[in-house]
Formats: sequence, C-alpha cells, structure tokens
Amino acid sequence: MLVEQIMNSAPYTLTKEHTIRDAMKLMREKKIRHIPIITAQREVIGVVTQRDLKEALPSSLEPNEREHLLDVTVDQFMIKNPIMAHPLDTVEDLALTFYDTKVGCLPVISNGELVGIVTTTDLLYTYVELTGAHQPGSKIEIRIEDVPGTLAHITQIMASTNTNVQSVLVYPDEKSENHRVLSIRVQTVNPIELIEALLKEGFDVLGPQYPGVEF
Repeated sequence: MLVEQIMNSAPYTLTKEHTIRDAMKLMREKKIRHIPIITAQREVIGVVTQRDLKEALPSSLEPNEREHLLDVTVDQFMIKNPIMAHPLDTVEDLALTFYDTKVGCLPVISNGELVGIVTTTDLLYTYVELTGAHQPGSKIEIRIEDVPGTLAHITQIMASTNTNVQSVLVYPDEKSENHRVLSIRVQTVNPIELIEALLKEGFDVLGPQYPGVEF
C-alpha cells in the first residue's frame, strides 16, 4: 500500500503571513491538529501543530499578552524544514518514519508541491483495516519454529477446517530467538475447530483459551 492511497489529498493550509489566531480558528472549525504552511507555489515551508500553538499560548499568560501573541505570524512558531513524504512511498516506510521521528504528520509532496498530508491517525486507521480488526472474527496466536514451510503447513490446516484468513502478522518470540509468534485473524467468532486441528498437528497455540480445549 502506498501513501497516496491513505493521505488526505485536500489538506487545509495557511501561508506564513497568517497569524496564530488564523491557525487556531482553522483547527477549531475543521477539527484538525496539523496545518502545512505553504508559499503561493504550494511549496511547503513549515508545519504548525496544535501542540505548537499550546506552547506559544501557555495558560499562564495575562489576557493582554495572549491577545498580542494571537496576532503573531505563524512563521515564528512553525516547524521549519519539516520531514516530508512522497505519494509513492510505502506505508511501511511511512510507519518507520513516524516511529523514528515521533512526528504526528508528514506533508506529502510531488514535484516540489504539496499534494496531501498524512497523519499518525491515518496510519492507525490503515492498520485497523489491513488487519481486519474492525470486522467480526477471532485472533489466534501460535508459537512456531522459524523454519521454511511452517506457514504453508498452517494454511493447509486452515483450508481443511474451511477457515478464512483476514490477516497474518509475525513478530519475535521473547522466549526464543529460534521461534516466532504468528498472529492470525480469522473470519469466525468460534475458532475451536481450527485450534483443535492445530493442537493435533503439534502446534503451540498460545490463545485464545476456550473451555473444553486443552492447551
């Protein structure tokens, strides 16, 4: 999946001549937390976030001081030279950038112009949709040896029990470097038949626990 498939392709923007008052009003009216700051040619020169505005206008300010700051232009508080993404970047690359930098949004540029914005919330929604977590189903976790053919064996078992797969994730096993934990979301709310079949084939099923099924 690519960034262009999950980004907001019509982001709200401001220019460096706009004020903090303008930014706060736009965020409040459009219910957004990040605003790219652009030039007349749609070049990105900065980003203003809700956090930036809170830091610029601390609650301890006197009313007169606060009113004065509201009329300060956003270029004095914006994040300059922000990290940016490209429409053809992968969602995996995007997730890694968010993870490494701890930023909350990335302007998306193509040919030097702003074409969208993508946020951590967009990435979260994408994760939910890709894993099928928003659909009825069950999640089964299996500790497996890190050897070729294991996943193929499991899919054969799933086929024999007429179980449809919604998503498959693999992550390290904390107890063994030679094993992995396979997290499978299946399209059934009662996966007992599948669990019993996996146990019969000798797989180490970690969960879920069901009455009458011996682990």
